[in-house]
Parts: sequence; C-alpha cells; structure tokens
Amino acid sequence: MCWLPILILIVAFEIICLQPALAGLSVKYLPGFERPLPFQLETGYIGVGEADEVQLFYYFIKSQSNPKVDPLIYWFTGGPGCSPLSAIFFEFGPITLDTRAYNGSLPTLSLNPYAYTKVASMIFVDLPVGTGFSYATTQKANYSDDLQSANHAYEFLRKWLIEHQEYLNNPFYVAGDSYSGITVPIVTQVISNGIDRGIKPWINLKGYILGNPLTFAGQDYYRIPFAHGMGLIPDELYKSLVTNCEEESIHNGPTNPLCSRDMHTFNWLTKDIYQYNIIESPCELVPNDSRRWLTENVLKLKNSATYPQVKCRKEWHDLSLIWANDNNVRDVLHVRKKTIGAWEECRRNLSFGTIINNTIPYHANLSRKGFRSLIYSGDHDMVVPFISTQVWIKSLNYSIIDDWKPWIVDGQVAGYTRSYSNQMTFVTVKGAGHTTPEYKPVESLAMLKRWLSYESL
Repeated sequence: MCWLPILILIVAFEIICLQPALAGLSVKYLPGFERPLPFQLETGYIGVGEADEVQLFYYFIKSQSNPKVDPLIYWFTGGPGCSPLSAIFFEFGPITLDTRAYNGSLPTLSLNPYAYTKVASMIFVDLPVGTGFSYATTQKANYSDDLQSANHAYEFLRKWLIEHQEYLNNPFYVAGDSYSGITVPIVTQVISNGIDRGIKPWINLKGYILGNPLTFAGQDYYRIPFAHGMGLIPDELYKSLVTNCEEESIHNGPTNPLCSRDMHTFNWLTKDIYQYNIIESPCELVPNDSRRWLTENVLKLKNSATYPQVKCRKEWHDLSLIWANDNNVRDVLHVRKKTIGAWEECRRNLSFGTIINNTIPYHANLSRKGFRSLIYSGDHDMVVPFISTQVWIKSLNYSIIDDWKPWIVDGQVAGYTRSYSNQMTFVTVKGAGHTTPEYKPVESLAMLKRWLSYESL
C-alpha cells in the first residue's frame, strides 16, 4: 500500500488547519473620496487572547513606493483608547479629512502628499480592546492593561505575518506617539523576547519610533520649566515653583500648601493655552459625560446653520465622528455589525489598567540589544514637553556621537537633533505640537525618510 499520497493529504490538512482564517479584506474606495483609492488599503479583524475573545480591528496600507523592500511600521496611537484612524486622517496617512466648510453631508476626503506610506508599509491596530472598532466577545475580555495589551499586540502581529509572509524580510519597526511612549517600548520588548526564544514567524525587528512620548511618572512637572521658557509664566513664579514643588508632588497632586498656591497660579495663567500646541487657539473642553457630548456634537455637526465651517483643530477632528459613524462607511471598512457602539476618536470609558508608569528600563534594555530608536518632539507641545523627553534620555547615560545641531528641510531649520551611542536619535520639530506630523507634515516625512534610510538628518 502506498502511504505517500495519504501523508501528503495529512500534511496538507495540517497546514490548512494551522493557518488562521483570512482576516483582511481589500478596500477599493472610501465614501467621501470621488475615485478609486490610488493606494492599497486592507481592513479586518484578528482574534487574540483566550479563545480569540478579543477581536482587534486593523488598517493595513501598503507602501506606495517599493513594498517588497520598504520598511513595515506597526503603529499605535496614544490615549490609551485613541483610534489610529485619527493618525491616518490627521497625521500621516495617505488620505485626510478636508477642512473646507462643512455643509451637513458626509465629510469629504483628499490625498495627503506627505503620507508616511510614501516610504513604508503601515499596520494600524485599534488597541487596546475597546478602542475604535475593536471589541471583546465576553465581558471579562473587555478589560486589559499595559502588559496584556502588549501581548495582544504581539499575538496579532504573528498571526498577521502568517497571512502576509511576503513582509517577513522587510525591516520592521514599532511606532507610536503620546501614551504609546508606554506601549511601544513594551511591545518592542515582547517582540524581541519572542525572537530570542525562536518563536515563529521570525520578525526582522530593527527598532522603534516614538513621538512626544509619555515615559515616566512625573513628566507633568516639566510643564513648569517649559512654560517659563516659552514666556507663559514670570520668573518669580517659576523660582517659587522650583523651590516649593517636587517632581513627584506635581504628578500625584501637591501636598505642600505653598506648592498648591503656586500651582493654582500656574494653572490660572495657562488655562486658556491650548496645551497640545501652545501657539494655537483652544476649543471648548469635552465634558465628563462623553456620550452626551458625542451625541450633541454629532447633531451640531449635522446642522449646517450652526456649524458652517471648521473653526479650530478640534472641530476638524470632530468631522471624523460623522465619517466613521456613517453606516455606509462602516460597510466599506468591513466593520462587523452590532459589535461596537458609536466610534470615538478616543474612547473615554475604556476598561484599561495603566500599570506601567516608567518605560526607561525598557529603553535601556532595547538599546543594549542594539535596536535603533528615533525619538522626536514637537517643541510647542505642553502635554509632554520636549524638556521631559531630554531628561529621561539623559538618564540613560549614553555618550553623544553627534552633538546638538539644526536639521534642514527646504533650506529652513526644521528643528534640532542629537544622536547617541546607543543608536538613539533625538529630534525636535520646530513649531510642532503634540502629534508632530499633524502640524509639520513636510518636515515629519523628511525626518522619517532620512532616518529609515540611515541618513543623517
């Protein structure tokens, strides 16, 4: 009896069964954009966790240059709980929401000439569970924390790469901004640990990228020297704050009466400053009742008589509420029906535990392993000031390879940069806010392109 055909069938059956069901579906057009997309977009879900109880929604955009060799970037938006759709629309995706006067219909879309997908393929994941269109199939699985979320990210990546093995050899980077200063180093460490243990598929991890990253408890304190340097508070108040307030007391709430007094004055002087970019005008704050606010804002947006034009950055972002909550949009994106309620740019009732408050040890360990890192800061951000980022980088005690110098784009100073012996590059972007590419798209794309190509900024 010949066993070879039977063995072949058994092996084929095992291969088929071990492969996860195809999750990604192609998106050829998007509502609000008048023609077929000139880039390749894929969306879908991949299940992670016990019994795949967590269903993570993702967007994959193929490089518009040379996807066979261009880097693959795994992007996480901050929050926690902010959807990467905001990064696609407002930071560096190939398409953006128009800022033209809103007339009550579905917001329109335009191409972004400074998209990061000009130089890299990108995976965007709604993480942690409950973010964007991601959801859980059980009540228990709705909760996650920094470490569990990182494990979910790693499991997602391995399953995604099994389906997309043509990208296994591409240089791979983990990236994000804001709260992702916690997420990205942990995820990068988990991936690195998997590589060390020989877990398949093998990932060609080269390093990570962080923008205006939250990194350690106490970074709030550095809003004080930042505000002083920017001329927002007087010398006398600054000196008194330095004398009366400690870094940890600012983070945990001042207990010293003199510090409380000084912080009250500080907060009063800066209350009308738009913290995400101090040179822009602030918009109305979001109330604690975020569901009511969401409903009222959608109604306001749809009433062209009360909302004739986009007046400030927050109102531009609000247009994404109309677009992402449109039923036709959800169908085109392949969002599963009745799995999630209203889409929010940043989920405010997320069931999430922020259990890691210092990722400096992760940076130190990843540096010892030889991974590259790009750390950039918009220098007009008061949420995570560039001063606080310089503090934790300095604490790593790495020698300077290329000292502080300007970097140039189109003949103009785009910011300043310094590189270290641990393959870390620190960059400031002049005039940019918290989400740097949103404010300085030309300079941000130039920065990324040069760094990915191992060029000096």
